Amino acid sequence: MPMIDVYATAGTFADPHQLAITLASTLKQIEAVPDIPLFRKNTAAFVHELPEGSLSNVDGDTNVRVQVLTNAGALDRDKQLAVVSQFTQLIADAAGDPGLTSRTWVLLTEAISGGWGIGGHAYTNDEIVAGARAQIVELSGKS
Repeated sequence: MPMIDVYATAGTFADPHQLAITLASTLKQIEAVPDIPLFRKNTAAFVHELPEGSLSNVDGDTNVRVQVLTNAGALDRDKQLAVVSQFTQLIADAAGDPGLTSRTWVLLTEAISGGWGIGGHAYTNDEIVAGARAQIVELSGKS
């Protein structure tokens, strides 16, 4: 149930809302989690548009920073590589700027078990898995 934060200069993306949907959908697909409400409603992206001139590297170029927060262990090495590669390309495509691939930073971070709060409860990884399994059973009509 990741959270994705994108930081870019205002106007970088023509449709920030669609970019947020695309990033969230892509990460859900890479993680290969079940297509259930628990994951659909709690995998989200936030596009933070910052004022012109508020982002710069040493040379004065603007960069895009993407931070992906997942529960601990959600991304093995292949999934890490896929997230960074695909997100970098999605950012450049959404900006209409192929050169942005070299100025897009993707940071992968993990919340410790018990450090993922939803609805006022701090979930452990085991609780997330149990909740997903229970929802799958519920949706299938089995008890």
